[in-house]
Order: sequence, then C-alpha cells, then structure tokens
Amino acid sequence: MRGTECGFLPVTREEMEAEGLDQMDFVYVCGDAYVDHSSFGSAIISRVLESRGYHVGMICQPNWRDPKSIDVFGEPRLGFLVSSGNMDSMVNHYTVAKKHRHTDAYSPGGVTGKRPDRAVIVYCNLIRRTYPHTPVIIGGIEASLRRMAHYDYWSDSVRRSILLESGADLISYGMGEHSIVEIADALSSGLDVRDITWIDGTVYKTRDEESIYDAIRLPDYETILKDKVAFAQSVKIQYENTDPFQAKRIFETYGGKTFVVQNPPAKPLTTMEMDDIYALPYTGKWHPMYDRDGGIPALSEVRFSLTSNRGCFGGCSFCALTFHEGRIVQARSHESILAEARKMTQDPLFKGYIHDVGGPTAEFRKPACKKQLTAGACKNRQCLVPKPCPNLEVDHSDYLKLLEELRALPGVKKVFVRSGFRFDYLMADKDKTFLRTLCKYHVSGQLRTAPEHVSDNVLTRMGKPSVSVYNAFVREFEQVNRELHMDQYAVPYLMSSHPGSTMKDAITLAEYLHKNHLNPEQVQDFYPTPGTVSTCMYYTGIDPRTMTEVFVERNPHRKAMQRALIQYRKPENYELVKEALLEEHREDLIGYGEEYLIPPRKENEVIRERIRERKKREEKEEKKNSAPKGRGKQKH
Repeated sequence: MRGTECGFLPVTREEMEAEGLDQMDFVYVCGDAYVDHSSFGSAIISRVLESRGYHVGMICQPNWRDPKSIDVFGEPRLGFLVSSGNMDSMVNHYTVAKKHRHTDAYSPGGVTGKRPDRAVIVYCNLIRRTYPHTPVIIGGIEASLRRMAHYDYWSDSVRRSILLESGADLISYGMGEHSIVEIADALSSGLDVRDITWIDGTVYKTRDEESIYDAIRLPDYETILKDKVAFAQSVKIQYENTDPFQAKRIFETYGGKTFVVQNPPAKPLTTMEMDDIYALPYTGKWHPMYDRDGGIPALSEVRFSLTSNRGCFGGCSFCALTFHEGRIVQARSHESILAEARKMTQDPLFKGYIHDVGGPTAEFRKPACKKQLTAGACKNRQCLVPKPCPNLEVDHSDYLKLLEELRALPGVKKVFVRSGFRFDYLMADKDKTFLRTLCKYHVSGQLRTAPEHVSDNVLTRMGKPSVSVYNAFVREFEQVNRELHMDQYAVPYLMSSHPGSTMKDAITLAEYLHKNHLNPEQVQDFYPTPGTVSTCMYYTGIDPRTMTEVFVERNPHRKAMQRALIQYRKPENYELVKEALLEEHREDLIGYGEEYLIPPRKENEVIRERIRERKKREEKEEKKNSAPKGRGKQKH
C-alpha cells in the first residue's frame, strides 16, 4: 500500500516527493473536500487507480480564481481527472426556488462557497489555461448526467454536451471503475487521448463522422433547440440505450461539424469486483487538514453505514439512477460487507449502531430476473410498474440473512435500514417474513417510505405504483406492529408539482392526508435535474416514453399553492390553500369541524387558538390552586 504517513493520497508536492516521485500519473481535481471513504466517488476512483499501480494526487476544492491552485503537483504524466463531487454543483448550491443554500455538507464545517457553479466546466477551463495539451477526463454525477445536450433548469435553456462546454477530452460516465482503468491503460501505452474512442462507459468528440460506426444518430443540437418534440425524441432514444447488453452507440451533431459520441454503458460489476473495490485501503475519514474546521458533515451520514448494492430496477421517472447506475442490480458478498462491519466496530466513535445497509434501494440484492444477466433489462418495459412483471423474481431471503448476520456481530447493538425500499416489491412477496423482521429489528420508530403522491394520474407519470398498493402496504405495516406491540409509523415522502400534477390532484392529496391524519413535516417540490424523464416532461410538456402531452405547472405561485396543500395545517399556508380550494370550487372543504381542511376565516381560527390556549392556562392554574399544600421547609 502506498500513501502518505496518515494513509491518504498526496495533497501536496512535498507529500508527492516524500514518496520518491517527481511526477504524478493523474491529478484528481474535485469539488468536494477530500474524504477517503467508499461512499465518495473520488475516493473510489483514486483508490482503484492506485490499486492498478498508478500514482494519483488529490486537489480538492481548489481556488478557481487562481490558476496556480491546480498546479500543486505540476503536469501529470497521463492526465487530469475532474469531478464536481458527489453532487451536481448546481443542485448543491441552489434550492428548487433557485435560492442559495445555506450549507454545503461536502465542505469543511458545512461552509458554502468552496466550489464554483458548474464546477466541472470551471475546473477544466482553469486547467486548460495552464496545461492546454494535457488530457482531461471528466466524470462523476455532474458530467455523467450532462453527457449529451440537456435541459438546464437554472438557465432555463438547452445546453450543449458538457464535453464541449468544458473542453475536456473524454467523459467517463456512470459508475466509472471499468472505464477509468481502461482509459488509464490506454494513455499509459502511449495512445493519444483523441484515439481513445472504443471504451464502454465513455463519451468522446470527433469531427470525423465516417469514424462513427454502428450508431444511432440523435436529432441535431440545432434542431432540439427549436423543437421540443425533437428534444423528447432524443431523450427517448437515450433512455432506450442505457442497458449495457442492448445499448447501441449514439451520437449528436453540433453545427454539422462536431460530433459527440456516446459508447454503450460499461458492463455491470461482478460480485468479486464489487468486493475488491470495497476492500481497498480507504481510511474512512476526512483528511486531517479539515480538523480545525470541524470536519466534513457529509461523512457523519455514511460513516457507520454499509453499501450493499448498486443499480435499481425501480425506474422512477424523477430519478437519474437509470441514466447513471443502470437498472441491473449489482451486490457485494456477505463476507465483504461483514468484514467492513467488523472494521467499523473497532472505530472509537462507533456506538453500536449501524445506520444503514443498502444502496439506491435497500432490499435489492440481485437483478430483477435471470434474463437481465445475459440479455439486459427490457427496453420498453418496467419491472415493477404499472404492475410487477411476471418474470420478476421477488425474494428477500438473501437480504434477511445479511441483516441477521450483521445483528449477530459483537459490538453491534442495532442495525437500521434507512435506504429507500420499494413497498411494491415488498407487497409482491407472498412471504411476509421480511416485513415482520424489518418492523421488529430495523426501524427506529418511523419508517420512511416514498409513495410520492396519491393521484394515480400523477403516479403514472412518476413511474410509481397505484396508491392502492401503498395503502395495502400501510395496512400490513400497522398490523405487524400491532402484533409485535410496537409503536411505529410509516412516514411518507411526498412531492409537489411533478409533471402531470394539476391543482385538482394536489387537493386530492390534501384530502388523503386529512383523512389519514398525516401531517408531513417535509415536502419536496419537484426539482428538474439533468438526466431524468421527469425533467424532459417539465421542459417539453411531453412524456418521452409515450410521446404524449403532459400538463406541467411552471407558474411559481401556483407551484407554491400545490406545495401548501400538502401542509395545509400550517398557518402560514392558509391563504395559498384557500385560494387553491376556491379556484377549484372546493368550498366544501372550508368550514369548522373535523371534516374540513381549513376554517372559513383565518382570523377566527387565530381567535379559537387563543381561546384554547387561555383555557389551558386557566385549567393549569386551577389544578395548581386546588392541589394539596405540602409542609414547607423549616428555617433554622
């Protein structure tokens, strides 16, 4: 094992020279602070390269206003690697209302302003000013989801591929362990980066259309700028080519002269490959240089969690997993996960609680069906919606055994499951052992689930099952808890203003919450992030899967009304809720009594609340006065 004295990869020239090196093979420039933990993409990629004999230096959160900030190690032998970090920098910086966030969990002390907007583009331009001819490979979530022309919510425009906007040479998209090693080996062999055009999981650019073979041509960039139908058609083709076994090479044209070419996705990792990656010598910590700032908040969320799997065949429209990780589930072995858990128990900060065991979907431990292992996921069919596919293999036994083994480890008091899980997959399992075990051992009072909405009209657009499936799940969950004599609750995640959601649908959701005595504390307004089907719907008003029209609420005030309806009990939402109800002629929901959402006048309710508070004070005072007086203390 190489590395500095503290176990991290070099972050200074002095540390590089202490290893006896005068040049790095790769320099990794990242928008996140340096955390050497397997939940951070930069840690995985750098450690994978290290395991293959390459020397990697880390430049994390450089001062993008100073060209010298990326010159820490000088020019690398093979190239620069650039990533915005674990989050898209625009999502990291802005709320859905396009307001600045107050914290950054991936920066020292949670302080904002440590990275620029559109970090990948800025970092690449910074590198090019000093090293115009050095290969630059970009990756991570920001580059991966912007690999082709895409709708950008923050500028409300269709932007070019980030490969062109950044001036980089290659994109390593998706989960990049396979592609980054192939790229490194090709560069190390002496190949020019412009000749690396064949590697799965990469995107390259060329001016030679003749060199592009066996490929599907997407609508030209100039066409999709003007034509939203063409944009939706482009997204449809891209989503039909996300499977590593079936995907074709695809390309798009800019100005008739420049071509951006996407090779098929890299093949899924085997269990052995997954185990090898998670067995690499991560320190599991943030770099000591951040200690004085209080460390990196994001690590606290994952430090005592275990990654069990990758990929998801859930296929939610608003999620970019299909576009990034793919639909084929890959899982680590029990031995690998248990070894990490045992190491975790030796951490002085470990208190006996494993916070999570999962991934994109907690209980997925194998592909949806045997066909996916050889032929890939179906191109135009989902595994779970509108109903579970007849070929779906529903089986929780492996996950149950894993949880049981983790519970039995010395030093482990409790194992929680906090990753999202698919209640429709659970309901499709005739064996209810998993639900009972989940309730008995792995829930901390509240089980967070994601029905997202209750209107089937909206759920269809979301790629979620009918609300009847969620209702059935809640009934079973409550029944199991009654049998176990446990006081636990299913808490729903809900989303407002998703494409397809009308004001009528939002009121339907409010009525559902009222009927079921639910009071959501948190609500997510739909956020049009790059790389999702829902974002395409938001921009075009077209569902790219069916090429049919979709209603989209874009007006900020009316979006606020939809959001307020989910939290109709909040006094500050009264006027918005009342406006929505009157607009839809739902005066039947305005009145005094348990059957109404809101009272006729806000002022009356305020008065009623004051009366209730006054009565409480009077009753408290009366009890105090009527209580028997005890003997006072004697003075000596």
